[in-house]
Amino acid sequence: MPDQRVAVPAPVPVERLGFEMPPVHATAEAARAHRKERLAGTLRLLGRLGYEDGVAGQVTARDPGFEDCYWVNPFGAAFASLTAADLLLVDGEGRVLQGERRVNELAFAVHAAVHRRRPGVVAVVRAQAPYGLALAALGELLAPVTAEACAFYEDHALLDEFAGDGPADADRIGRALGPYKALILRNRGVLTVGDSVEAAAWWFIAAERAAQVQLIARAAGKPVLIDHHRAVATRERFGSDLAAWVNCQPLLRSGDTPVASTS
Repeated sequence: MPDQRVAVPAPVPVERLGFEMPPVHATAEAARAHRKERLAGTLRLLGRLGYEDGVAGQVTARDPGFEDCYWVNPFGAAFASLTAADLLLVDGEGRVLQGERRVNELAFAVHAAVHRRRPGVVAVVRAQAPYGLALAALGELLAPVTAEACAFYEDHALLDEFAGDGPADADRIGRALGPYKALILRNRGVLTVGDSVEAAAWWFIAAERAAQVQLIARAAGKPVLIDHHRAVATRERFGSDLAAWVNCQPLLRSGDTPVASTS
């Protein structure tokens, strides 16, 4: 039987694509300021894309200097107008350490559980996006129906039970994510993580787009899946957090006029 393995092309160096590498900061203070700006920009981006529904939706970013502390959007604040100065610093128990607003404690408990189980994760994204919610309502994983969807091939999980808002549910969600970049919460939508704010944001946006294509293709007929070996090869080339960071840069720059902040 012929060998079905597919060679994985070497990734194109980021500098040849016209992007600088992710910045390295000399101090925790500099890293904190940059991360907060990226977090605020991501929230504005999600707002522009319509991934917001009332007070639902939360993005967290691990603080680079304080253990078990995270920056997060305030409860009830519209994504579109948030700046770095509006963000809250919250400890792992949900106590607000810095900021004037309240945090969505129930939603934050899920993020804290994920951060505790995945110390390498910098950011966690959960927001309201229709196609991810529709796929979650079906209790399905993302299928390798496009090259873009292959970024999630064998690198996301499904929590095939409805998880509520209690502490046990938050811990169940943290366990269900495992080592992957994304988790589909049955009947609740999609959660993504990354080693940067931009990576976690891109994976959320990419998962939503992949779910949209999958549902449209299935409504039109029977989607043809990319075979296992090619799906793995595609994921290995385009499924890294660095690739996600690169993909997110144009979105963060496009149409976003940052509001002056005093952070």
